[in-house]
Amino acid sequence: MTERKLFGTDGIRGVANKYPMTPEVAVKLGQAIAHHFKKASQRNKPPGHRTRILIGKDTRLSGYMFESGLAAGITSMGADVQLVGPLPTPAISFLTTGMRSDAGIVISASHNPFQDNGIKIFGSDGFKLPDAEEAKIEEMVLSDHPPAVDSTAIGKATRIDDATGRYIVFLKNTFPKDLTLEGVRVVIDCANGAAYKVAPDVLRELGAEVFAVGNTPDGTNINLECGSTHPQATIQRVRETRADIGICLDGDADRVILVDEKGNIVDGDSILALAALTMKQRGLLAKNTMVATVMSNIGLEIALKRRDIKVERTKVGDRYVVENMRKNGYNLGGEQSGHLIFLDHTTTGDGMLAALQVLAILQREQRPFSELSKVMTPFPQVLVNVKVREKPPLETLESFQTQMGKIEEELGDEGRIVARYSGTEPKARVMVEGPDEPTVRGYAEELAACIKRDIGA
Repeated sequence: MTERKLFGTDGIRGVANKYPMTPEVAVKLGQAIAHHFKKASQRNKPPGHRTRILIGKDTRLSGYMFESGLAAGITSMGADVQLVGPLPTPAISFLTTGMRSDAGIVISASHNPFQDNGIKIFGSDGFKLPDAEEAKIEEMVLSDHPPAVDSTAIGKATRIDDATGRYIVFLKNTFPKDLTLEGVRVVIDCANGAAYKVAPDVLRELGAEVFAVGNTPDGTNINLECGSTHPQATIQRVRETRADIGICLDGDADRVILVDEKGNIVDGDSILALAALTMKQRGLLAKNTMVATVMSNIGLEIALKRRDIKVERTKVGDRYVVENMRKNGYNLGGEQSGHLIFLDHTTTGDGMLAALQVLAILQREQRPFSELSKVMTPFPQVLVNVKVREKPPLETLESFQTQMGKIEEELGDEGRIVARYSGTEPKARVMVEGPDEPTVRGYAEELAACIKRDIGA
């Protein structure tokens, strides 16, 4: 496959009003998306079917600009647009399938600051597009895009006023019918993002006493000292209100980090471990296997192995986790960063859905979250970056490979090495995990020195 110029691991992303995140690109992208899915619907839908593409966004100021640009491009190609306004990324996935749309588009840069924005696409099945399909759309955007349709065939745009309510009902239906959240005190940090209305409403409707922070978006304060990347506000609020749990979402609410009643952070790995153990106990964990990425802590793998649960790893990116899950029939996976996929309920990472699954465990167990979350012991992890003048395959660096083999033998099952090049900088990254920090730091520095000797800048 040729090198990608627009799409990265999670759609297109950049600074708003600078290439490629410009209104001009948005119009061309809208045209390419409409053309692509019109061709698909002609093959798979009955004659006379009108292609419908749903568009949602987070709360960034630039969202209006990209929403208008995409809608203009799509309608100019004779497809219709369904506008749902600010809603979480997983809500767009859910609504795309629920409304039988041909595709769904999310305008969001996730946990990035408000100056950035991004565009990602879901297919009619609610899953993110595979690389090959994104490549076709990218090629169309960068080449001579298809001619617009005749003026009599232009599409129309409509606003879906009840989209928020539909998603709230969906989330509540993922929570066990025999449980409520009555008596549970919850701090919810919406990151001044797409879940600012949905998340508190879901919790209140299930009976919780809710303390909301980061729920007053103004277009410029998304992720600003709040949300999953800045959980300090939630930690403080949990302690002030004596809450049972804190929930930290990111700007588009597709990831979550939790806080226990003592103010300790519970990351994606610990949430996955708790979910995997509970699902196995209830006979719900498909093939007694879950999927993580190469960046998940080895402590997760060791804790689950002791309980006869296998962990499969993929490269970084929740889309690759989902691809592995679908291919092999697994139903739980995710990332340390908080992208958690419960495939029995949804097709993509959903921060609120994941939080509800944990709340259900808390209600069934009737034990403090600080106790329940101690299901794994994170191992020390040291990352060393090395500037390089070139990027030959690491397998060809003999001294590095020899030293890595020795260290892997010494670590055995109690440690792990991940070595890779940065995709955006002239750097090699060496990450070592093991039982104690001084040892793994020494190993990481030894390996980094091998790389520096051979190809250091």
